[in-house]
Amino acid sequence: MFSQQSKQKNPVPLAKFNDNVKLPLTATERAQIIEVYGEFADKYVFNNPHRLRSIKHILRNRVEIKLVTDEKNKKACPKLSEVSVFDGFVSELKRDENFNPNTFNPLKYNFEFHSRAAAMYQVNGTNYYIIIKSQYQ
Repeated sequence: MFSQQSKQKNPVPLAKFNDNVKLPLTATERAQIIEVYGEFADKYVFNNPHRLRSIKHILRNRVEIKLVTDEKNKKACPKLSEVSVFDGFVSELKRDENFNPNTFNPLKYNFEFHSRAAAMYQVNGTNYYIIIKSQYQ
């Protein structure tokens, strides 16, 4: 006689999207997408409503850049230099030489955007931290 064991798995929760993902892309967001996807931006993002919504959610709600100057509030975490540059569509895509929080394009990097947990990275040589919030929060 055989018995089956049921394995308890935590189902993947549904991603939670804020209402602001319904708004049109800004010129900056459009430029960030084109920088990363190049000639494939229409095919893989602009003409793909689900991916476009996910990218808007990343850019508008899930990436936070914090300046932490108080030493006691700094945390040990991976450095931005340890995250590879996304190499899927634009071959000449390069790592930023100088970090500017106002022009930083998180889509350029292979952050784990689809992880269940949040992640944090320190920008090398600065007091800036990049926080990638979970899509399930």
